[in-house]
Amino acid sequence: MQMKQESKMAKTPAQLREQIKELVAEYHALQFGLPEQEKASRPVDNVHYAGRVFDQKEMVNLVDASLDFWLTEGRYAREFEQKFKEYVGVQHALLTNSGSSANLLAFTALTSKLLGEKRLKKGNEVITVAAGFPTTVNPIIQNGLVPVFVDVEMGNYNILVEQARRAISSETRAIMIAHTLGNPFCVDAILELAREYDLWVIEDCCDALGSLYKGKMAGTFGHVSTFSFYPAHHITTGEGGMICTDDPLIARSVRSFRDWGRDCYCEGGQNGRCGQRYTRQYGELPLGYDHKYVYSHIGYNLKMTDMQAAIGSAQMDKLPGFVKKRKENFARWEEGFKAWEKYFILPVAEPGSDPSWFAYPVTVREEAGFSRTELTGYLSREGVETRNLFAGNMVKQPAYLQVEKRIVGNLENTDAVMERTFFLGTYPGLTREQIAYVLDKIGFFLKERGL
Repeated sequence: MQMKQESKMAKTPAQLREQIKELVAEYHALQFGLPEQEKASRPVDNVHYAGRVFDQKEMVNLVDASLDFWLTEGRYAREFEQKFKEYVGVQHALLTNSGSSANLLAFTALTSKLLGEKRLKKGNEVITVAAGFPTTVNPIIQNGLVPVFVDVEMGNYNILVEQARRAISSETRAIMIAHTLGNPFCVDAILELAREYDLWVIEDCCDALGSLYKGKMAGTFGHVSTFSFYPAHHITTGEGGMICTDDPLIARSVRSFRDWGRDCYCEGGQNGRCGQRYTRQYGELPLGYDHKYVYSHIGYNLKMTDMQAAIGSAQMDKLPGFVKKRKENFARWEEGFKAWEKYFILPVAEPGSDPSWFAYPVTVREEAGFSRTELTGYLSREGVETRNLFAGNMVKQPAYLQVEKRIVGNLENTDAVMERTFFLGTYPGLTREQIAYVLDKIGFFLKERGL
């Protein structure tokens, strides 16, 4: 007993940390690691559309960060941001607690007085699409601006550029749209429109991490871009997001709105990096008031914890492999669905793009002889998850019926998406056998109906 106690006491914190990390890796192998033969024998009749993919590295990082007990952003946050900047190819990458918060911060940053007369103001109009996810649109409304909804192209599911052009008015100041399900929108045409009318472009890449347009990463075209790390997305931190920009003023504005509206841009735990700690006068505060407690924006607290960032840093090392697997899974769906083009509108990538597909979207043709609900209900009973294309037609959702908005055209394609579009997963955990199982079930569904 005495020898055991002496041995315990002789260990340093660093040695104990290494031992804990080894035990975590061992735990992962026992709890989550399956032998290859067991993996191969698992039934394929429970097919998820998305899910987290991880190994012992994420768990070791998570526990390692918790042992620091720093809790808020720390060394892993800086590491994650650095890896992300290098991967996407931007000057500034700022972590936040979700992709939805990333959209809120990116848009709100453009209302900052730091941007002078170019800043967005209440009552200005912002072009967006009606077929998409709510938090691409919500920041427009939350900041007192007016969303202008336009239609999407069938099969592509991205903005109809000519309709966007027709939507521009004297009040239009920005375009905020997503690369739908990882499929880049027509970047050249949107940027040309933005230059012609001097518009901000907010690029929602929450479903498009790793997508390329003419060889460049999604997230490098707009004035500011956003990413999500929810478990369904390309990498995960559980909850989490990132805002990217090459503009130092936008980056400073994002940081301020994220960090309570604080004027100081020193990192947590830093003192005086900005060189303005006790030297200036702000608002009606006394000269030399501590810059750490000067607030230049009406902000939030939307930071990420270092434990989440530790997971994200490990996930970044897997991202190239994840993107490759998503493309392979998309190709398998495409090969299977080609025989059924009579019944489905198949997805079409934007010319010049190389999507990192979030999902495989299909639209049931009006003349197919069955409805989306009949097919997706059948698949659900067979253990296969599907999802509609998010909100369908946003303007018909309960929350948006009474908001101030402008609608261009009749949104006929958006209505078709609402009624007939669904998607299947492409996430890296999806196996060849699972895809074959789903295709077999769809074939049986069609055969049962004599199609």
